[in-house]
Amino acid sequence: MENKRNILIYPVILHPEDKGYTVEIPDVDGGTWTQGEDLRDALLMAEDAVGIMLEDMTEYPKATDLENINCSKNDIKTIISIDMDEYRRNNPKTVRKNVTVPEYLVKLGKEQNINFSATLTEALRTKLDV
Repeated sequence: MENKRNILIYPVILHPEDKGYTVEIPDVDGGTWTQGEDLRDALLMAEDAVGIMLEDMTEYPKATDLENINCSKNDIKTIISIDMDEYRRNNPKTVRKNVTVPEYLVKLGKEQNINFSATLTEALRTKLDV
């Protein structure tokens, strides 16, 4: 089975501040901004901002080529990458689902204090191999 990873790569512009950086992500949502206390933090915050902005999408904005990004003299242009499938696994939204199960399993589960949501989640992860 082919492993299709959903990895996005976007250019970012780091704007040095007195303390840390503000980060511009020009291709996401008409221009998205975040910040970080140091270079590492700024890049991680940029990845997270992209994840938040694009997590509900299946069609993603096209990335501008890095050489076509204009920035000021003191700014730093670079790229970030984010695996959207991994982002979604690590930042899951929960959805209420009504399910039908045999009554005797519900009774046994309640007697043993089984968390039905956790059990279903675990079973789905196993079944889907994620």
